[in-house]
Amino acid sequence: MKKTIIRNGRIIDPANGRDEVGELFLVDGRIAAERAGDDAEVIDATGLVVAPGLIDIHVHLREPGFGWKETIESGARAAAAGGFTTIVCMPNTSPVADSPSTVTWIKDRAAQTACVNVLPTGAISKNLAGEELAPIGSLAQAGVVAITDDGHCIQNNELMRRAVEYARMVGVPVLDHCQDYNLVGNGVVHEGYWSTLLGLPGWPAAGEEAIVARNILLAELCDHHIHCQHLSSAGSVRLLREARARGVKISGEVCPHHIALTDESIQNFDTNFKMNPPLRTDEDVAALLAGIADGTVEILGSDHAPHARFEKEVEFDAAPFGIVGLETELGLFLDLLVHKTGAIELPRLIEMFTLNPARLLKIDAGTLSSGAVADVTLIDPELEWTVDAKVFETASCNTPFDGWKLKGRAVRTIVGGETIWRL
Repeated sequence: MKKTIIRNGRIIDPANGRDEVGELFLVDGRIAAERAGDDAEVIDATGLVVAPGLIDIHVHLREPGFGWKETIESGARAAAAGGFTTIVCMPNTSPVADSPSTVTWIKDRAAQTACVNVLPTGAISKNLAGEELAPIGSLAQAGVVAITDDGHCIQNNELMRRAVEYARMVGVPVLDHCQDYNLVGNGVVHEGYWSTLLGLPGWPAAGEEAIVARNILLAELCDHHIHCQHLSSAGSVRLLREARARGVKISGEVCPHHIALTDESIQNFDTNFKMNPPLRTDEDVAALLAGIADGTVEILGSDHAPHARFEKEVEFDAAPFGIVGLETELGLFLDLLVHKTGAIELPRLIEMFTLNPARLLKIDAGTLSSGAVADVTLIDPELEWTVDAKVFETASCNTPFDGWKLKGRAVRTIVGGETIWRL
C-alpha cells in the first residue's frame, strides 16, 4: 500500500472551502482523512500551495492522424510539466472523433501511453462539417465528457439547436468555438489598426460575438449548458455577463495569450502570434480581466494547439492558427492575474482550474475530499523562471512566450498518488 504525507503546504481546496496550512494524506491512490502512518513517504511542501490536480478543459492532442504535431503521450507529458492531472482533448483529429470507435481508440491509447487523465470530447457534427449531427447518444455512451466542433463552428442555427437538445438528453455540455464564417471571411488577425497597417485580412470581434449571442439564445431556449471557448473580445464578456445575470446556462473560458498579448504583437509577421480567435486590443484585454475578476468568466484553459516548426515557417496568411500552452499557462496566469494585475486571488485561480471545470463536465476530479482520487498539484507561487521552448515536453515548440520571465509555476504533479513529474 502506497502512503504519502504532504506536510507544511498551504492546502487550497475550493470544492471544500479549505485554505489552510496543514497535512494531506494519500493512501493507496486516494485522499485519506486520517494520518497515513509512520512508514509513509513524506513530501515537505513548505512555501508551496497544495492544490487539487489541475484540469485543462481545452487541449488538442492531435492523435489520431497528426502525430508529427503531438501525440497523446507527449501531450500528457506536457500537461504533467504544467501541473495538470486531467486534460480534455478536442475531436478535430483524423479521423474526427465523431464515432464511438474513434473515441474508444483515444481512450485506449491514453490508457496505454498517457501519464495524466485524458478525457475525450466528441464532435457535434459528422466530420466537423456542420451539416449533419454526429451520433451524440452513442458518443455519450462511449464516454465523451462533452461535445464540440472546436476548430470549426456550426453555422446552421437549427442544427445547433438540435445538438443542444440531444446533449441535454444525454447529459453532456456543449462546448463551442464561436466564429461566424460570413463575418470573419478569410480574416487572420484582429480587424483594426494593425490589420490595416500590415495589409492582413481582418477578423472582426463581431465574428465571435454573433455566435456568443446565438449560444445565449439557444442555451435559454433549450435550458441546457453551452460553454463558449477561448473568448477574446469585450463584447463577448458583456453578452456573457448580462446573460448569466438572468440565470442563463452559459459560461466562457479565457486563454493566457488573450490577456498577455495584443494585436500589436503581429507587426513582425511572426506566425507564433497567429491564433484563432486572434489577439485583440488593450480594451479587449481589460474587459477580459474585468470578466475574470467579477466572475463572468469561470474557467481558464490553454487551447494547447501544437504545430510542427515547418508548418509555422510560412507566410503569415498560410500558417495554421494556434500555439502550445500546457507548459506555460499556469505560470502566465499566476504572473498576470495574481501578481501583476491582482485581478484575482490565488484561491480563485485554483478554483478556475479545478472546481469549475469539474462542475461543468460533471467529472470526479478537482477536489481533495476524503476518498477522492489522489490527483494533486504542488505550486510554488513565488518561483521566478524563464520559459525555454527547447526543453518543452510537448512535441512542438510554437510559442510566442519563449524567453519570457514569469513568477509562479507547478513544481510537482501527482496522479493517483504517484509523482509523475517534478521540477
